[in-house]
This record gives sequence, structure tokens and C-alpha cells, in this order.
Amino acid sequence: MTEHHSPIRPVRRALLSVSDKTGLIDFGKALAERGVQLVSTGGTAKALRDAGLEVADVSDITQFPEMMDGRVKTLHPGVHGGLLYVRGNATHEEAANKHNIVPIDLLAVNLYPFEETIAKGADYDTSIENIDIGGPAMIRAAAKNHDGVAVVVDASDYGAVLADMDANDNKTSFKLRQRLAAKAYARTAAYDAAISNWFANEIEDDAPTYRAVAGTLAQTLRYGENPHQNAAFYTTGDNRPGVATATQLQGKELSYNNLNDTDAAFECVAEFGTEQPAVAIIKHANPCGVALGGSLAEAYEKALRCDPVSAFGGIIALNGTLDGATAEKISGIFTEVIIAPDADDAAREIIAKKKNLRLLITGGLPDPEAKGFTAKTVAGGMLVQSRDAGRVMPADLKVVTKRAPSEQEMSDLLFAFRVAKHVKSNAIIYAKDNATVGIGAGQMSRVDSSRIAARKSEDAAREAGLTEALAKGSVVASDAFFPFADGLLSAAEAGATAVIQPGGSIRDDEVIAAADEAGLAMVLTGMRHFRH
Repeated sequence: MTEHHSPIRPVRRALLSVSDKTGLIDFGKALAERGVQLVSTGGTAKALRDAGLEVADVSDITQFPEMMDGRVKTLHPGVHGGLLYVRGNATHEEAANKHNIVPIDLLAVNLYPFEETIAKGADYDTSIENIDIGGPAMIRAAAKNHDGVAVVVDASDYGAVLADMDANDNKTSFKLRQRLAAKAYARTAAYDAAISNWFANEIEDDAPTYRAVAGTLAQTLRYGENPHQNAAFYTTGDNRPGVATATQLQGKELSYNNLNDTDAAFECVAEFGTEQPAVAIIKHANPCGVALGGSLAEAYEKALRCDPVSAFGGIIALNGTLDGATAEKISGIFTEVIIAPDADDAAREIIAKKKNLRLLITGGLPDPEAKGFTAKTVAGGMLVQSRDAGRVMPADLKVVTKRAPSEQEMSDLLFAFRVAKHVKSNAIIYAKDNATVGIGAGQMSRVDSSRIAARKSEDAAREAGLTEALAKGSVVASDAFFPFADGLLSAAEAGATAVIQPGGSIRDDEVIAAADEAGLAMVLTGMRHFRH
């Protein structure tokens, strides 16, 4: 950290101009009690006066009235000179005296609620009107001159400012001003990022010249993927139901891996909407069981049967209200997190007995077809892509084998391919009766994924006391094309009767011929679902 020795600075005059008035009155009173002159604008000034405080208008400093619906009020040398002039610099102080510029020692500003406005789906003109101009300009000016000015952009820092003043005879320390300045620049950066990304979306620019990604700290985490890594959870303001918007009803704090896996689980189960109860069980960001059922309890039993060993210590996502019967079944094994749109009283009572089990309520499901983007850092840069919102429908499928899938096979094929979208590539999924019965994930060879999935189905059968592997009579989905016939033949050996895959290999004809020879039905989707 760079060493910097700067004196404590007196706070004689404070400019308060806030959209969010949380804590404003108490802060204003505390400053006034410490002999600080209050200067304010518009609604902020009115709120302070209504509380009985003496407040000067910004126009008293600028000698210029507010105008244009308040768009022009603080963009004036009287304000920015008071924020920017370097204390102790003879030339600056001479200019300030010559032009009657008074020092502003503390600035408290929070911005027009642009992020909240667009999150509510406001129209174009309303969104534009909620872009703050004067606020960011003042914040950046005060933050640059933090050697002499304290800038507050977050009401949660009011207490720290007052405590620092009390410890320093109504003056602020450089350490506090420096911390506040760093936070101020981060805030304006996040604000501008929200605006620029909204504009990019409005004009449908998928690759803007400058791409900013910003977030607000939601939680400092104990560590990252491993104990030697530092980590924190930031929310972006996106109104998408999930881990960032959920209410945690009980259980200990979520970890980095919990958050990552819970997000994967909820996005997976959301693929199936709300037409039929669905459950996804996730371990290390990969599904180890996904199923549809006549009830959530039935769907859970079918999902668990796929890989009950891996499900231990997993994450469970549901697409409907968690009920008592399902909660009773889930509580039978060790589970880290349950996430669902809601939970009834009976379920909450049952889960409450598991003190460490986290229960998250989201109020809804994310739309798997909604637009959005994802970002991943690489050395020296960032990869940004649109969210995988692709969805294959029956009309998109092309039957390429002599035998067409039966009605049940077609239902299972579509189900399996939706699951494949959420399995790390190379991905192979066996499914039967709208439930996974074997999953192979993340292998360097597609044939290895196929073999692993088949072995998983054998292991699951043994756990269930069955003599025949669960994959017998199933269908199989591949997230990408089969480059050779060996992966397909491996699936046939495991007992699959029908196949769904994107196609597009130079050996498609060879793979199709192998399917015909094995008596398999096969459909091509024309859409790939790599997930790395």
C-alpha cells in the first residue's frame, strides 16, 4: 500500500444531495450538532428542513437557480471549485478567494436509481430520465480531491464518518477519506456499467467496443473454491430469480461452492418450467440426477435413484413449492442446500430441524430463454457471450435413421437433451421415463463419458437392488456430435434404444449407418450445448 501522510481535515461545510434518504435526517442532525453547515438541493433540502434543520440551498453558493427540472443545479464552478481546490495550495486558494468559492469538506451523494428503474422494466424515456449527471460529477471531483474532502456514496458509511470525526476533533482522517474515495469511484464505475450495458441491449449491440461488468458486494465469503483463495459474492442487479435474489430462510452461510452449485441446480430445473414437477440434484456444478414426476416427491425419488451416492452432500433444486412430503424425503440424506420458488409451512417445519441445511426461496423461476450474457476472465482479458438460451423443440428434430423414435422415446430424448445443456462437456445422458438414469460429464473423450454414464447406471441399479442396469431401454443424449461411431456403439451396448445429438460431424453418415445397424432411432438437433 502506498504511504501517504496527510493531515486530518476539518469538516465545516457539508453538501448533502441524496436520492435514497435512508439515514439522512439522523446524519444531518449529527453533523449540525458538530457545528457543520449543511448545504443541500431539492428534495433533500426539504427533508432536512422538515426535520427542523437549518439548510442553505446550493443556489446560495452558485448564485444560480436550479433549472430544467433540476437537471442543472450542481454543475457550477461554485460547487466543483469548492470540492476540487487543493487545500494549502496558494494559487488554488487565491482563485477561490477571488471568485468567492467556499470549501465543501464533506459530500454525501447517492445517485438517481437507474439500476432499480431498469430492473422494473421501465420504458426508454423513463430510464433515460433516471441517469444521474450532476451526482457522478460531484462524486468524482470529491474523490479525486480526497486529500481534502470526504465523499460518502453509501448511507452505511454515515456512522463511520461520524465516528472518525469524533475521534479527530470534528476532522476526518486521510485513511477514512482514502477508503471512501475508492468506494466512490467503484460506485460510479458500477453505475456507468449498468447504463452502458442497458444501452447495448437497447440497440442490440452484442459486442460493444467497451464492455463493463460491475457488481455490488452481497457477501464476503470465508474462502473461494479452496481455503487458500479469497472470495466474495457480488450481485449485478439483474432481476433473474436465483441465488442472487433468493431469501435464505435458515442454515449457515453459503460458501463459494454452495453458491456456484446452487445456481447450476436452479438454472437446470428451470428448463422444465412449471407444467410438471421437476427436481435436479447437483454435485460440483454437474447434475447427478434430474427427473420429472407426478409430484415433487416422486420427481425427487426418480432423480435420487440416478446416483444416490453422489447426491450425498448435494444441492437440490425444485421447480415448485416445496411441500411436507418432499421435505421429509429430502431430509433423509445429508443435503447442503435446497432452492425452490417457495416452501409451505409443513416443509419449513421439517427443514427447520436440520439446523445447517440452507433453504432458499426465490419467488419464481428464471426464464431459460431470456436474453443475457455471461463473462469469464482469462489472462489479460475477459470472454463474454450471450447466455445459452437455446431450446430444441420437436419440430426442430430431424430423424436420420430408418427407425423413428416412439412417442415415449421422443419425450425422453427431448428431456435428456435439456439436461445435457447443464452437464459439463463432453456430456452423455441416459434417460428413461423422463428421468436421468446415467450421466457422464466432463471427460476429454466422448466415448469415456458414455462408458462412465453406463457404469453409473449399473451402480445405481445395484443400489436399488435391481439386476439390470438402469440404462437398459433408455435413450441417450450427447451435447455435441459423435466424431466417431464408437461413442454411439458404446451407448447401444449400455442398452440405449434411441439417440439425440446435434450432428455436423464429417462422419455423420458413418454414425447414422452404425445406428441403423444397431437398430437405434436417431434424431439430430442442429444445436450444440457445450458447457465448459
